[in-house]
Amino acid sequence: PSPSSSTPGAEQREKQYRAHRGFGDRRGGVISARTYFYADEAKCDQHMETFLRCIDASSGSSKDGFSAIKLTALGRPQFLLQFSEVLVKWRRFFHQMAAEQGQAGRAALEMKLEAEKLQEALANLGIATKTESQHWFTGENLGVSGTVDLLDWNSLIDSRTKLSELLLIPNMQTRQLEPLLSRFTEEEDLQMKRMLQRMDTLAKRATEKGVRLMVDAEQSYFQPAISRLTLEMQRRFNRDRAIIFNTYQCYLKEAYDNVTVDVELSRREGWHFGTKLVRGAYMEQERERAAQIGYEDPINPTYEKTNEMYHRCLDYILEEIKHSRKASVMVASHNEDTVKFTLRRMMELGIHPSEKKVCFGQLLGMCDQITFPLGQAGFPVYKYVPYGPVKEVLPYLSRRAQENRGFVQRANRERDLLWREFKRRLLAGSLFSPSH
Repeated sequence: PSPSSSTPGAEQREKQYRAHRGFGDRRGGVISARTYFYADEAKCDQHMETFLRCIDASSGSSKDGFSAIKLTALGRPQFLLQFSEVLVKWRRFFHQMAAEQGQAGRAALEMKLEAEKLQEALANLGIATKTESQHWFTGENLGVSGTVDLLDWNSLIDSRTKLSELLLIPNMQTRQLEPLLSRFTEEEDLQMKRMLQRMDTLAKRATEKGVRLMVDAEQSYFQPAISRLTLEMQRRFNRDRAIIFNTYQCYLKEAYDNVTVDVELSRREGWHFGTKLVRGAYMEQERERAAQIGYEDPINPTYEKTNEMYHRCLDYILEEIKHSRKASVMVASHNEDTVKFTLRRMMELGIHPSEKKVCFGQLLGMCDQITFPLGQAGFPVYKYVPYGPVKEVLPYLSRRAQENRGFVQRANRERDLLWREFKRRLLAGSLFSPSH
């Protein structure tokens, strides 16, 4: 449902994070992803049971298995929209204050606000008195260095925002505090708690069974919340090894900023960073929604730019593996150049396949000409197995085949060679003999 106009702050709601009737059916224009819809809490529980069975199946069929989950299957997407908007506005506020302190244009992690000036700004905007904000900083051991960076800022939000309270977001233009959401109703509060409980149940089962849990990426207007919730799970469950994997979509303009900020957090807090890198599956729909509703397209302008972003993010993670051995990455790609790039960088950085810090993933039935040689060369390589009713899975697979038709053409040559060999053996009467 779209927020009613009586909701405080509905006018100030960011276009990107408003529920939008035309895009209520999130399957429209989605070429290659499974999409879930919120029916009721019982349906979410059913999805959780399905995911639990998948975790058990992964555990029974392979050592070091993976299971993928989607958070929109576990709760009400409206909550993810609202939470995403809060996170985005708070981050933007940080960037605006950094710009006022003459730091515009710097990389996200290089922006450091002077704590003194920050406290003055918060007091001037009426967000917190000097005493209150001093308490935030000392209470959280922040700003000890006299500066506050984006990670300090995020943990400040963690400690300050109880999501069920009225959230006030500063608007730098008007210098006013704007109410963002009305108070969560009791039912919404329960929905949020249940979603977190379901995530918790899945993470615990995955840990018990020795299965890694990959949280899939979704549309950009849900993604800030999905990433933040996944990060919370990583903090708790990735103490000794990477159990929870977050997914980064490299077609997003902000992908590199997101990867670097999260890696830095894992460094500071000492947990294992786990990630799956993908190019992204919602491009047509994202672009259409941005154009129709009227906000900036969040997607890189060209495929080349996305490739560049993928390799840049991947390189950063590979460097982190070399530096700390406390990061793991799944290169989820059907692109041969990306696979070759990864292999070359692993050699250069001295990352051996047997360490299993880098693994590869392709869809079942696609790009076997990439998958099998990798497996034979000793790299951990996984086939992503879509499951579900035939009438839903077949359209999904046919869309993936269409999306990857460039690679399918490359595979045609392989198929022709196999067919020629099959006919030769048939004529020679030695179909089942490998010796000919």
